[in-house]
Amino acid sequence: MSRNVSEQDIFSALGRIHYPGYRTDIVSLGIVEDVTLAAGGGFVITLRHPGEKDRTLREIGTQIHQLLAHELGVPKVELKVRKVEAELGEKTGRARIEGTRWVIAVASGKGGVGKSTVAVNLAAALSQNGYKVGLLDADIYGPSIPMMMGTGDERPRSAGGQNFYPLERYGIKLISIGFFLQENAPVIWRGPMVMSAVRQFLKDTLWGRQDFLVVDLPPGTGDAQLTLAQQVALDGVVIVTTPQEVALADAVRAVQMFRQVHCPLLGIVENMSYFECPDCGERDEPFGHGGGDKMSREESIPLLGCLPIYAEIRATGDHGMPLVLAHPHHPAATAFKELARRVASAMPQS
Repeated sequence: MSRNVSEQDIFSALGRIHYPGYRTDIVSLGIVEDVTLAAGGGFVITLRHPGEKDRTLREIGTQIHQLLAHELGVPKVELKVRKVEAELGEKTGRARIEGTRWVIAVASGKGGVGKSTVAVNLAAALSQNGYKVGLLDADIYGPSIPMMMGTGDERPRSAGGQNFYPLERYGIKLISIGFFLQENAPVIWRGPMVMSAVRQFLKDTLWGRQDFLVVDLPPGTGDAQLTLAQQVALDGVVIVTTPQEVALADAVRAVQMFRQVHCPLLGIVENMSYFECPDCGERDEPFGHGGGDKMSREESIPLLGCLPIYAEIRATGDHGMPLVLAHPHHPAATAFKELARRVASAMPQS
């Protein structure tokens, strides 16, 4: 070594290595557990391995070797891995839900933009494409999934202890706070109770094996969003907006929040984008034009699709069957199916 290198020097250097896919370094995230001197020179670095893919660990190891050998002149670097239980709440936010391949969040900056409608039809379209799908209603204050999926008075069955089985409707597994409430009962909870409910739905629901878990988040940037981002390895976030400026401004805030908590953004969905007259074919844009495209360019994230507005979308949701299933050849159903195709094609492959 060209100079004496201390354990603190090693920690400082490792603080420049970002966790793959994140803006946060491996020291801040708690991945680096210990640094000690090795017999005969060099250092032993102990890493915590919270249930991540070996490929991720190899990538981190390669960066450590390159940095310490080339920049600090460390002659020998030994990596030790201490595997830990991938519990919800890992500081990395990379804990997986057992049996679930991908977790997608559907979010919005404000209410009234059709976020739940998008979540329900996205889940249905993915299911129609042959994927096994779960749908988690994390909108604690305004649960819409029970009505939009037509579950009626059904309630989840207990699986013993704190665990319960999700309901199943149209081949999609469902859980919602609405299943545990009396009709029209308000949820008057402070933040910690909301966070606890979201954690319980994630941890205690026996989802079984599935390809997708679609999470319908409440509007805004509050406790439910932060809990999901901190507890679960999200594979992508879909931001729903409408074209008008007031909705776009709030959607940008949602984008910034998910960036700050290092969640991958799949892109923007411009809902209620246009109406096309079925008789004359003329297109009208009641909420403005080009807002989603503008936001896509300014925020450097994809525009996943522009969804039309039709009375049938509202009617099918009110009657408990997503449009994609009730009218599979409807122009809006075609748009939802294209959105599902783009989401599926953006998923990381194991």
